[in-house]
Amino acid sequence: MAVSPPGPLGSTLSARYGARPVVMAGGFLSSVGLFLASFSTGLVHLHLTIGLLTGLGWALVFTPSVAAVSHYFDKRRTLAMGLAVSGAGVSSLAFCPFFQYLLDSYGWRGALQIVAAMSLNLVVSGALLRPLAVEDAQPNADKDGGVRQEQRTLTSSFFALELLHHGPFLRYVLVFVLVDMGYFVPYAHLVAYARDVGCGEYDAASIMSVAAVSDMVGRVFAGWLADARVFSRSVHDLTLWIALTGICLALVPLGHSLATLMPLGLCYGFFAGALVPLQFTSLVEIVGARYVMAGIGYMHMLESTGALVGTPISGWLRDITGTFTASFICAGVVLLAASLVLPTLPDYFSCSRAPKAHRPGPAEPRGPKSLESRGAAEEGRDLSRIETG
Repeated sequence: MAVSPPGPLGSTLSARYGARPVVMAGGFLSSVGLFLASFSTGLVHLHLTIGLLTGLGWALVFTPSVAAVSHYFDKRRTLAMGLAVSGAGVSSLAFCPFFQYLLDSYGWRGALQIVAAMSLNLVVSGALLRPLAVEDAQPNADKDGGVRQEQRTLTSSFFALELLHHGPFLRYVLVFVLVDMGYFVPYAHLVAYARDVGCGEYDAASIMSVAAVSDMVGRVFAGWLADARVFSRSVHDLTLWIALTGICLALVPLGHSLATLMPLGLCYGFFAGALVPLQFTSLVEIVGARYVMAGIGYMHMLESTGALVGTPISGWLRDITGTFTASFICAGVVLLAASLVLPTLPDYFSCSRAPKAHRPGPAEPRGPKSLESRGAAEEGRDLSRIETG
């Protein structure tokens, strides 16, 4: 949870200083937090090091990195996003046994120090984020005036607070608050449910391993499908994948053996993975390229409330009913409810590939743009000139 609240800080710093130094700083902080955690002598120390310091570092890495993909790609943006976030599926599959090996070989302190050293690779990765070149430079006099005007605009709206009273953006955030309420329920309870219905310990764990591989494939496939324009807009693809994820979760109680739970886990991983890249690329259609950096930060912060309450509620339902049936059905219902909120967005039923975004703020100022936030921000250029995927 420490990763989510600093999301707006990461987006704001990136808009001001660029993604490269922010990601590098985040990688360094995450490494320092893990290294200091190896000397912990109590739970409070772990909260301060891994929970606070490392969480802050990861937040500074995540938001600018995801936003950078949206700025780097005009065509095949969703496929690029799917490839970028597919690494989460690989890490969830490989890291747990690797960390267990480190624990067995070096103890928990040594394992944390090795992982801290590995986290320094984030600094190197951040250094590879290429700042976008300034286009259409103005003459010196106009350039200076443009810089001053832009500085005044950035100062007056440093945190892009106008997003917090932008109706379409808030409804889009509500969608993912609902999604997160059900999205993480299988990660918390599917293995326990499988053991309740008679699956062995390793068989139950293998269901989530299969789901992790399927998740990775789903992210890449959804990116390809969105860029293939089977549906008119990426928000339509997103509606499909959210609804299918909800249906799959609601069907989990029908699985009473490994033979039935394994296909459900496979489908859940694929559908749940497919919606991830579309969450970020569809945001461009909602707020425009100018606000995508801040939008990702605020969305990441606000949607975490769903993850915070969803899993405990599912556990509470298990305690009062004695089974996981209500937990999975309710998780599926909230995702289906989320898919019903998306049609309330402006121009949802428009068949045009890139309808004009309903931007929350004033018109983009003239003059040079900040390297990381310029995307499609020059005056007169809107989403009708960008293939958003």
